[in-house]
Amino acid sequence: MLLLLCILLLYNKIKMGNTTNIDFSVLKEGIRNFAKKAGRVATRPALLLYYVMKSDETPKSDKLMILSTLAYLVLPIDIISAKRLPVIGWLDEVVSLSVAIQKMSQRITPEIERQTDDTLDRWFPEYTAFEEVE
Repeated sequence: MLLLLCILLLYNKIKMGNTTNIDFSVLKEGIRNFAKKAGRVATRPALLLYYVMKSDETPKSDKLMILSTLAYLVLPIDIISAKRLPVIGWLDEVVSLSVAIQKMSQRITPEIERQTDDTLDRWFPEYTAFEEVE
């Protein structure tokens, strides 16, 4: 419930043009909780969108689209319930995330990819200890 309230407040700030003092920590925490269930590979697109939304170069309309996608992903409300239809229940989240990534792909910079990978390395340290073999 707190997450929904924070998303509504964030929506109003973006709509009114006041994006300088927004606290994204609640949304990031929701993505982190999603990451615990979904794993590193499934979390990467959500984090990419999160950092695109935080970017100052992203227009307000794109930020609202990303906000709605991430909110749908992390909130417990689903159009198709994963409990009733286990495989099909994840399809609506996958489709919304895929469409958002496709639309925002030109806004994903190397800096955003680096931030995303750094965050994923902190959240999933077991994947960072690898050795390059030549």
